[in-house]
Amino acid sequence: MKTEDLIAALARDAKPAGLAPSRRLMLALASAPIMAFALLILVVKPRADLAAAAGSMLFELKILFVATLAVAAIALVRAAARPDGALPRALMVVPALVLLFGLGHEIATQPASLYMSRLVGRSWQLCLLAIPFMAAGPLAALLFALRSAAPADPARAGAMAGLAAAAIAALFYGLHCTDDSPFFVATWYSVAIGATTAAGALLGRRLLAW
Repeated sequence: MKTEDLIAALARDAKPAGLAPSRRLMLALASAPIMAFALLILVVKPRADLAAAAGSMLFELKILFVATLAVAAIALVRAAARPDGALPRALMVVPALVLLFGLGHEIATQPASLYMSRLVGRSWQLCLLAIPFMAAGPLAALLFALRSAAPADPARAGAMAGLAAAAIAALFYGLHCTDDSPFFVATWYSVAIGATTAAGALLGRRLLAW
């Protein structure tokens, strides 16, 4: 048998071992909100006035911001998982515009004397702890899935995994948080999400190198 014929026969008979990398990533992305929701229900708990708050414009803006950020981050981590994946950064425009609109509304409707108190809020310490805590499981699942992929830049892929995990966690933490001010969200949610993104980049650099 010629070498070329042998190679062709082996290629025909070869079967992929385990799940494909894209399937593993999709399973990790599907499990991320389940894990965050479980922590919301079992540990963090939804806010007592959730039904009433749902009709508030500021609450809706907060949830819309983190929801659009989560959607954008999921697209980014899927792109970063591919060796030739170009990151569609334009997706970040939507959450940025939502946040800018909220900040503009806050500036236009609130007296300057309240800016600092609304920025600090009542639970900034919990926000900084809860979002990374709720993102830890999703981040671990995403990094595990990405290990079977071939990201061109391991640190960037890890960062996108951290961003996606943190945005999903922030979405569910927002159902607990009673601070709806865009000043609060822009400051403390961003710090918590940024810290988790940085942690993902550091872990990705070590775990996803190939």
